[in-house]
Amino acid sequence: MEQLIETLKEQLIEALNLEETTPADIGDDMPLFGDGLGLDSIDALEIIIMLEKRHGVKLGNSADARPIFHSVRTLAEYIDKNGK
Repeated sequence: MEQLIETLKEQLIEALNLEETTPADIGDDMPLFGDGLGLDSIDALEIIIMLEKRHGVKLGNSADARPIFHSVRTLAEYIDKNGK
């Protein structure tokens, strides 16, 4: 799980062009949106595309995505349960 979390941090930085951010800057449980990393709805779409391409994970209902997208850890847990 820890390796997946680190991989996700690197993938988020790359997919979202967070050039000034390092994996160490992103806490495992830091909120991705709002006061945490400060991502927005456009970033959420990029994350969805990244999850589908790199992890084979599809999100059916956008309402279900909110708790999944809370932090890198919740993304990793979802991928661990639902990924290829």
